[in-house]
Amino acid sequence: MSRKLLPGRLVVASHNPGKVREITALLGAYGAEPVSAAEMDLPEPEETGTTFAANALLKARQAADLSGLPALADDSGLCVDALNGDPGIFSARWAGESKDFGEAMRRIEAKLGDIKDAPRDAHFVCALALCWPDGGEVEVEGRVDGALVNPPRGDRGFGYDPMFVRSGDDQTFGEIDPDLKHRISHRADAFAKLVGLVF
Repeated sequence: MSRKLLPGRLVVASHNPGKVREITALLGAYGAEPVSAAEMDLPEPEETGTTFAANALLKARQAADLSGLPALADDSGLCVDALNGDPGIFSARWAGESKDFGEAMRRIEAKLGDIKDAPRDAHFVCALALCWPDGGEVEVEGRVDGALVNPPRGDRGFGYDPMFVRSGDDQTFGEIDPDLKHRISHRADAFAKLVGLVF
């Protein structure tokens, strides 16, 4: 059963500045007052889930429990068909401790290079979980399909954005205007579903 999110403070359960920026922009019109987990000095939980949804839930639950506020968490990643869905839930971990996504993109290219005539189909997934301190929870998932380009292009996004072109487009997520990305991305797809349930 869904419930409504009332205007007021909401923890964005992430320490990733790019994700916090995008989620804050998406929340703008709904009366939420986003504050990041990093701003609140909340610890980053170990992502032990085996799915995007499970990881989003554990991050949102922890932030809601520790802050006493509703908390919204995102777990998202790039899934490359020829790599059996990798890096998938390990997308951030492929970038290492230093969060070097340039290195992560080179790693993907190296693995694709080991596969003769590897198709370049890929998709982004975003699972959103909204948790309340009293235990209430809402989960949704979004997706956008596309293909990978090499070399990566653009510096307007974050993570794997410079190597991903949505189906039917010719610019990468790293090249397009952020306002457009907020309307067409996997995160936008998930957020539209969330809005229908809680706002």
